[in-house]
Amino acid sequence: MPVVTVTLLPGYGHECESRLVQRLGLATRSVIAAQPAGTTVFVQHAATYMRDGRVFSGGGAELPDASALVRRFLETMQARDLAAARNFLAPGFSMTFPGAAPMSDLEQLVGWAKGRYQSVAKTYERFEECWGEGFTTVFCSGTLSGTWLDGSRFEGIRFIDRFEVEAGSLRRQDVWNDLAEVRPRQG
Repeated sequence: MPVVTVTLLPGYGHECESRLVQRLGLATRSVIAAQPAGTTVFVQHAATYMRDGRVFSGGGAELPDASALVRRFLETMQARDLAAARNFLAPGFSMTFPGAAPMSDLEQLVGWAKGRYQSVAKTYERFEECWGEGFTTVFCSGTLSGTWLDGSRFEGIRFIDRFEVEAGSLRRQDVWNDLAEVRPRQG
């Protein structure tokens, strides 16, 4: 039965602490064969501490939930609010879609998509995260629906998007889907 304790300085909200204890429990169970009911994570609070001769009395910045950030970006893109969607992007953002060269500009993506379909929407089945040094990778998967260029409808087409989220911004998007497998052939 693992017991994990973390000590935080003041300033973190309830949602941040809740995400932290959930993820510490998951990380612990990814290394130790323990049941969720047998894993306990505590948060303690310290008013102040000293490190390297400096006194600290407040914690660092909270990072946004990476999966929620990705979902908001995708919803903003689906609404074609490109000005708002740009606010999610880190400098040097790049994206790669099936059959396209890497792109860095949202207008490039919209122009490229005009030759593939009239509209597309995503139904999400899951969001999954893994954490690396300095960034979070978010995978979202589900199905696509929409309208082809000829006006016919499509639905149930698989997709996976992979995002790298760093310091609350998107730095990379990679997309895989089966659109090309079911797309009507143009005469």
